[in-house]
Amino acid sequence: MAGVVVGCAGSAWLVASVLAPEIFHDHLGQAGIEHDSAEAAHVEEAFTDSIVLAWGLAVGVAVLLALLASWYLTRRVQRSVAVVTASTAEIAGGRYDTRVASPELGREFDDLATSVNELARRLDATDTTRRRMLADLGHEMRTPLATIDSYLEAVDDGVRDYDDDTREVLWTATRRLERLASDIVAVSAVEEHLTRLHPVPTTIAGLVGSALDAARERFADKGVELTARDLVDAEVTVDVDRMGQVLGNLLDNALRHTPAGGSVTVSTSLLPADTGTRTSGTDTVALRRVSVTVTDTGEGVAAHHLDHLFDRFYRVDTARGRHGGGSGIGLAITRALVEAHGGRVSAASDGPGYGARFSFTIPRTARWP
Repeated sequence: MAGVVVGCAGSAWLVASVLAPEIFHDHLGQAGIEHDSAEAAHVEEAFTDSIVLAWGLAVGVAVLLALLASWYLTRRVQRSVAVVTASTAEIAGGRYDTRVASPELGREFDDLATSVNELARRLDATDTTRRRMLADLGHEMRTPLATIDSYLEAVDDGVRDYDDDTREVLWTATRRLERLASDIVAVSAVEEHLTRLHPVPTTIAGLVGSALDAARERFADKGVELTARDLVDAEVTVDVDRMGQVLGNLLDNALRHTPAGGSVTVSTSLLPADTGTRTSGTDTVALRRVSVTVTDTGEGVAAHHLDHLFDRFYRVDTARGRHGGGSGIGLAITRALVEAHGGRVSAASDGPGYGARFSFTIPRTARWP
């Protein structure tokens, strides 16, 4: 960069020193001064000396200032690039909490720092998910594996016979491992491949109606009443299969925790337009949302459990969950799918014995990329 500045300044000085005297000489002739006169020679010499001196000083000052500015900017850029390089090296080494401060060198450098920070954040989230997944998986596999190991050891030692009861215990443990593996694949696919959603226009009443029809037989077999109330015929743009999965998970959860003779009610409502906004160009557009609530008269949930119900493998009653068929994964999938549609999911309960309410809200027109 310094060479370019010196070259440009030298070229400008050379052009000025060559062309300016010739132009001045022509103007002297036009003014009626003889070219061969002593007066013309003296004036031309004075003009040439002044041009050379003035341009020389100007070029020297300009080159010095340009070099100083170039040195200053180069140092700042080098420091910023060095910081980014060091940060990316730390990120590559597993320090995902590393963040890069804005170098304040313009939008491009700010965008670079933002991109590096976003990369670190996503890698941190992915690593946290991976570690939590492995920990959860190890925890969940421990019980069925211990059961299989103890029963096989008892059979080998002759303490137990390989009878129908032993066979049923072993089959139950292996089926649980199989279901656990299937659930792990399902939640991973939901959380890591949400770009595969295929939104189409439909109605919330149609979605709820299809989910109720699919679940009625299961509810009838257990003796739990399933009803719908206040179904609004509002159009929404969603992935029909995925939202059917959301409703199916919520209904299955309600059925699992509601005893025979109880009831489950599904209701919908339109929320005011000011509950959410989205930006379209330079305008802020009102974003109306629709809410769906599944209310049961079942076991209820203590307040300290509510914030964890949508965590993977979380169960309020771990002993009952192991024998009741719940792996604690359905609500985690539900949250991931609802959030992928730009919505929110929540749970509420008045306490054990007073039932529970699971609600989700989604925009009527989601913000698809």
